[in-house]
Amino acid sequence: MNIERIWQEYSSSLKALLKSKISNPDDVDDLLQEVLIKTHEKIGTLKSQDKLKPWLFQLANNTIIDFYRKRRSNEKIEEDDLWNGHNEEAMQQKLSDCILPFINALPSSTARLLQAIDIEGRSQKSYAAETGISYSTLKSRVQRGRTQLRGLFEDCCHLELDRYGNIIDYQGKSECCKKS
Repeated sequence: MNIERIWQEYSSSLKALLKSKISNPDDVDDLLQEVLIKTHEKIGTLKSQDKLKPWLFQLANNTIIDFYRKRRSNEKIEEDDLWNGHNEEAMQQKLSDCILPFINALPSSTARLLQAIDIEGRSQKSYAAETGISYSTLKSRVQRGRTQLRGLFEDCCHLELDRYGNIIDYQGKSECCKKS
């Protein structure tokens, strides 16, 4: 694998990821250079060229984490700076408000199910008992509904996932999904 070709193809995407996580442009440039160095040093550990892009983005994510760890050891963090210091219910409500339009675009029975389980936080067992549906059937419906919901997200946005399936970045495909 040619490092120059790899860097030419992926450096702008990596820089965009860094910019989305780091506010100081000088730090972004420094971290991009650090990712390049790590790429050069560790490219031999990559087992499959098909995995190059996710590997690079995971390397960049780890570099961001290291950056904040170093920073944290040098700075005193105030309670107000922490995301978990904020009212968790208010934060969950804001996230729910973002997701509800997508859920409501699903068939009504699926939307009610996902709203009860994923938004209201009701247990699947109790919801199954309340609605007279067997627990295993309900679990299947929840999984199918989540798959449909993911399809709506993917129709709206190109999702960049880490190796665990967590969203690390997205690009809006239409007006319904633009970064704020």
